[in-house]
Amino acid sequence: MPQVMEFKLPDLGEGLTEAEIVRWLVAVGDVVAIDQPVVEVETAKAMVEVPCPYGGVVTARFGEEGQELPVGAPLITVAVGVESAPAAEPEAQATGSGNVLVGYGTDASRPARRRRVRPVTAAVSAPVAVPAAAPVPAAAPVPAAAPVPAPAPAAAGPVPVISPLVRKLARDGGVDLRALTGSGPDGLILRADVEAALAALRAPEPAPVASPVAAAAAAGERIPLKGVRGAVAEKLSRSRREIPDATCWVDADATELMAARAAMNAVGGPKISVLALLARICTAALAKYPELNSTVDLAAKEIVRLPSVHLGFAAQTERGLVVPVVRDAQHRNPESLSAEFARLTELARAGKLAPSDLTGGTFTLNNYGVFGVDGSTPIINHPEAAMLGVGRIMPKPWVHGGELAVRQVVQLSLTFDHRVCDGGTAGGFLRYVADCVESPAVLLRSL
Repeated sequence: MPQVMEFKLPDLGEGLTEAEIVRWLVAVGDVVAIDQPVVEVETAKAMVEVPCPYGGVVTARFGEEGQELPVGAPLITVAVGVESAPAAEPEAQATGSGNVLVGYGTDASRPARRRRVRPVTAAVSAPVAVPAAAPVPAAAPVPAAAPVPAPAPAAAGPVPVISPLVRKLARDGGVDLRALTGSGPDGLILRADVEAALAALRAPEPAPVASPVAAAAAAGERIPLKGVRGAVAEKLSRSRREIPDATCWVDADATELMAARAAMNAVGGPKISVLALLARICTAALAKYPELNSTVDLAAKEIVRLPSVHLGFAAQTERGLVVPVVRDAQHRNPESLSAEFARLTELARAGKLAPSDLTGGTFTLNNYGVFGVDGSTPIINHPEAAMLGVGRIMPKPWVHGGELAVRQVVQLSLTFDHRVCDGGTAGGFLRYVADCVESPAVLLRSL
């Protein structure tokens, strides 16, 4: 007899508590192999294909495309040990790999995705009712999506809603389900309840209007603060709440740096980017001022100086701002840094960065000059201790060699955690970076 196994949304790492279903890769009745990707989800950090640790026939799917599920919620059920599974693929009949998430799916382990077989018994051909999942932690209250109606959640549940369609209708319309009283059994919130709340939101305000701000909020467009945008908002808010930051800045003459880059690229071989040269300067500066490559452990009341420089860099994509991380940047030369920046940027724009590509940074380089602006006060990428911002490099009048000249000038700004160092250290770091920009030979002397 086949055994029905339930596969739940796994922990995708870095404290993520939920994910949105983007695209199902299998249907009920499909044969899946062990570790075959079955669904594509979007977390607050990246798009991820989730592999199933069981092989067999898919008997049920939970959740619709566009629906958010908490970690631990059921995704699919698989009937393993089905006798009608193709004999050429014995791995599809195994009981499971034992892995929760195997490398987020690897190309070598991806068979053809949609192989449908004739069901042998009614137990396999129809969705199998699965017992309710274990209670989801309070940090991620999202409804369980089941193929058939189930009893209303207990009073201890966060919101008495069963239907994912009702939740989606409320989310799209900006209705707070916690503020509604359901008209269904035991206070269950029905579609009619949400539609009534939407009608109330859309109804014209009685005169006099309470306030222009409240009226604008009720009538304005509502954009869910979730996914990448939500993760960025939470991280920046936490940075402002926890880190007593300060910013210092300086203008630097980048003419010699640009000339050095032109000379390096003129000899052939892979091109070296300005960002790569600035990154190499940053790693040298962090070797002289290790206080800025650290983090604060609030629980232990300690400053932790980190042995390696995992350099994050801000990259703008269609999904929003992301910060890929170059591992062990202190061991890379400008050519290697250029190649890694290009690789990670391409993955970011394609939405294919893994969560591991976006976490673990120790210092961030933010080149906002690409947007045509001169300066900014960067917000530290929590839990790091500093961020270097770089404005556009452009011709400006500058006193050079005692005479007024037109030079390539850039503004550099450093935002730092005042708990890890004082202004003298931060100023020394920034001055060293500026000296290397103005005279790249300074960097050669420090190597």
